[in-house]
Amino acid sequence: MTNVYLHSKRIYLLVYCLFLLAIPFVLLSLPKDYFDQGQTVCVSVALFNQECYGCGMTRGIQHLLHLDFMSAASFNRMSFIVLPILIYLWIKELNRVLRLSKYGSPDKRE
Repeated sequence: MTNVYLHSKRIYLLVYCLFLLAIPFVLLSLPKDYFDQGQTVCVSVALFNQECYGCGMTRGIQHLLHLDFMSAASFNRMSFIVLPILIYLWIKELNRVLRLSKYGSPDKRE
């Protein structure tokens, strides 16, 4: 019973790891202006017609990923701070998942 559980857990971790690895490739394969069109989903803009500090963050980060710094700054200047934090968290999560798949739990290390 436990062997089947460990096998299914490893499959889950493998799929999750592949998903994590696919995220940057998907974002880099999309054109930099992919998120520029369309209706906003910001609650602050929808209810109060007032932009919040997060407005334009997705578009700014997408332009930063494509090294379009001027457009990124025009959408949201905080994207220059948020993108490195997101990259750090992505690497930390990927490292955690790889450790889990290797050792079975984050505390069991050889």
